[in-house]
Amino acid sequence: MKKHELVFYSFVGIILMFILGYIFYQNMIVSIVFSAVGLFLPKLMKKRLMQKRKNELSKQFQQALFSLSSSLIAGRSIENSFLEVSNDLKLLYPDPNTYIIREFDLINTKVANRETIESAFEDFSERAGIDDITNFTDVFITCKRTGGDLVEVIRRTSTLISEKIEIQQEISVMVAQKKFESTALSIMPIMMIALLGNVAGNYMDPLFVFPGLGPIVMTIALGIIVFSFWVSQRIMNIKV
Repeated sequence: MKKHELVFYSFVGIILMFILGYIFYQNMIVSIVFSAVGLFLPKLMKKRLMQKRKNELSKQFQQALFSLSSSLIAGRSIENSFLEVSNDLKLLYPDPNTYIIREFDLINTKVANRETIESAFEDFSERAGIDDITNFTDVFITCKRTGGDLVEVIRRTSTLISEKIEIQQEISVMVAQKKFESTALSIMPIMMIALLGNVAGNYMDPLFVFPGLGPIVMTIALGIIVFSFWVSQRIMNIKV
């Protein structure tokens, strides 16, 4: 994560945990201590950002394979085809910091410095950590060394990745509403406690008395809410 992202998510996590702690305990000291849990939010968001970037890179890699296949069909060598792919991608993605453009520029730079294209592409595959790219790299290296039909391999790989992305998009649309419902159901008890705490203070006061059973009951309730939200998110985290 970049520094400004780390600071932003840490700040948001601290504020959210402070509000949550105050809703459930109505105590400033406990809320301040509870807000420290918000420092773990960047760690959670890191996983989501990584998955988001991997999905973007996978889609961009598909476009790169289409361009690579066209260049090879036109009779260019593999090295020249990679140079042509980099130029095509810059037309397709105007931002020079696009993940796939940076990766192909790095591959071309390594090849220009006398490094083999197989090792350069293998390094890209290891850093990306995406199954589609890893599988393609293995087949690409094998075909390059044994003289296999690279054009057919690249064409079939791009088709398979395209089909996989379509399936992922269909699944995302199907579970989007359920994810929203799950989030709403998790937030609703918290909103109810906040509402009752302001509207019916006398009714809720026994739950906020320290020491006593009230804070223990609220802690158990909060744990159940967090656990149920985690379970629902795990159920709907469908990978293809």
